[in-house]
Amino acid sequence: MQNFNFKCPTDIVFGKDAELQVGKKIKEYGGSHVFIVYGGGSVVRTGLLSRIERVLTESGIAFTVRGGVKPNPLVSHARDGVREAIAFGADFILAVGGGSVIDTAKAIAHGVANPETDIWDFWCGRAKLTKTTPVAVVLTLAAAGSETSDSAVLTNEEMGVKGGINTPFNRPTLAFMNPELTYTVPKKQLVAGISDILMHTLERYFTKFSGNKFTDLVAEALIKDVVKSARVAVKDQQNYDAMSEIMWAGSVSHSNFTELGRCKDFSCHKLGHAISAKFDTTHGESLTAIWGSWAEYVYHDDTARFAHFAEKVWDVPADFGDDEAKAKEGIHRQIAFFEELGMPTSLGQLPSGVLKESTIKDLADQVTAKGTKTVGNFHPIDWQAAVDIYTMANH
Repeated sequence: MQNFNFKCPTDIVFGKDAELQVGKKIKEYGGSHVFIVYGGGSVVRTGLLSRIERVLTESGIAFTVRGGVKPNPLVSHARDGVREAIAFGADFILAVGGGSVIDTAKAIAHGVANPETDIWDFWCGRAKLTKTTPVAVVLTLAAAGSETSDSAVLTNEEMGVKGGINTPFNRPTLAFMNPELTYTVPKKQLVAGISDILMHTLERYFTKFSGNKFTDLVAEALIKDVVKSARVAVKDQQNYDAMSEIMWAGSVSHSNFTELGRCKDFSCHKLGHAISAKFDTTHGESLTAIWGSWAEYVYHDDTARFAHFAEKVWDVPADFGDDEAKAKEGIHRQIAFFEELGMPTSLGQLPSGVLKESTIKDLADQVTAKGTKTVGNFHPIDWQAAVDIYTMANH
């Protein structure tokens, strides 16, 4: 087991009507001027935003709102939010939504605390983040886990680049998690979110580091629980128990708790980010479209690990065959579950369709900075490996 530091300081309020504590809790943390960020308007239509505004007013907290965050959130939108939040005198940023809204709120929080620095400079490494503004989250979609994570992802539409930063300053101060708020999420977003949760743990499970059995057990149990709960939720999205399990698993999955004692791989995320940046593909779909090909490309690096995964997560019998046979069966069952959810498992199933060879090479350029770097650690992905994996998935 590797050395690690783990600190997840987010104060979590979980359960029915959790969002009604927003005013009281923000006031406890010293907030008086709240800049609210939301997405496409569902929080307005459902009445959630008006409930939050009422609670803030009753708590004597001033607020203003900014909507319009899109999936694969844009740095330009976050920049505009920074300017508005500074003009308002914001001392707390409140995200009402899912991962894209939360990541935008994090970016705005960084910009408010560092008005002399363009926020993209933090994302591309030209500036170091040393302070931020407190962020609170009212979660409406179980998926990205951004409500507890140290990561945030933005797309620079001018550059055609999607990238993330990991820093302790990305951890929200508060998270309000009411599973009932996910009841009205469109099914496409529900299953994409479930897939993202699974991928956050899969990308931590398959690394070059072994020996930390407790972390393995946590990861394996989380995946199995999400699979079981997902099968209930897709049939009955108002099943509180199933939606609760999925929501909490999403937070744990991306809090770094399922990687303690090792490091994350996230090569599939990097491959998927390039697809999302170019085609504005739904994040979860970009991941499931590539995972099977990645797994088939790399599993020989540690066949025993994939065989172990097959036994512990997918209940492949110990006497099914040798490690090779079990590894292949585990990969097959994971792909089959993504298909069961209705998720794409090849590039050709994405809206962008089967890609030209030149497009695949462009994507590989994006992932590897034109061959000058590798991504991941289980099997470091160089330019040729990226091309090979994209090609395997290109049907």
